[in-house]
Amino acid sequence: MIHSQGKIIMPHTTSPQFLRFLHEELCLSADSIAIAQRSMNETKGPLPMLLWQYGLINLNELDKIYDWLDGSVYPSNQDL
Repeated sequence: MIHSQGKIIMPHTTSPQFLRFLHEELCLSADSIAIAQRSMNETKGPLPMLLWQYGLINLNELDKIYDWLDGSVYPSNQDL
């Protein structure tokens, strides 16, 4: 999603459901997630990309994150 000022907005990246997905499905520790969240607050970068840039996830896991986010934003797509 793109904001009216041209910035990319990552919906749901701080939701409890998303954080639970990171912890349970990708086995990220609370400390790892917290590091990326602090950086997100400072840089305004998208959390999934920051996790990847810090080496906390690989490209396959990054793809899983975007698939999860796509499904959580558009849940009706999963019914197709």
